[in-house]
Amino acid sequence: MKHIKVADLMTDEVASVTPDTPFKEVAKLLAQYDVSGLPVLDDEDHVVGVVSQTDLLARSAAVPGPGAQIVAPPSRPPTTRDLMSAPAVTVHAEETVGSAARLMTRRGIERLPVVDVEDRLVGIVTRRDLLRTFLRPDAEIRRRVQDALTDLADISAEAVEVHVVDGIVTPEGTVHDRSRLPVLIALVERIDGVVAVAPRITARPDDPANTRAGHHAMPG
Repeated sequence: MKHIKVADLMTDEVASVTPDTPFKEVAKLLAQYDVSGLPVLDDEDHVVGVVSQTDLLARSAAVPGPGAQIVAPPSRPPTTRDLMSAPAVTVHAEETVGSAARLMTRRGIERLPVVDVEDRLVGIVTRRDLLRTFLRPDAEIRRRVQDALTDLADISAEAVEVHVVDGIVTPEGTVHDRSRLPVLIALVERIDGVVAVAPRITARPDDPANTRAGHHAMPG
């Protein structure tokens, strides 16, 4: 089963800065490209950090206001090195969209620099990019689900019919062994474009598990 990779959705033209980029230049680039953050690269294009609007605002908030006593003037204007968050959270281009989404959710971030096998920057992927996977037509999702059930679970279209509405998949039919149902549902949930699974599957009367359980149907 082929999954969409980060490389399929990422933007490969990425504005970036170096650790020595001045504060004002960072602010200018954020506004110019209308982005919330920029990757920070070393001389070999390795991502060493990320600088965001939040980082700039936090620095601005630390600047004394009018009338405040200044103990000592800053020795130099701030640069990206003084502002950035490091180490950077990155994702490899060949990782799946699901892996990138879980990483974004776990770390509470909106965008990920994408790196190659040598950890050099090759693109950027955002939450908005990842949401595109849920815009697949229902007919395409249905075909992928049916192919997965047939090829990986050996369940025919006659045994289990697949219905898809707005990305919600409803497999409906009968299987021989109810113990396989959790695995089948997990298989469908991992298919790109599936929003949720609402199974309507029952076990055949000769299912051995029937002697150990009082009901046959999976909850919807």
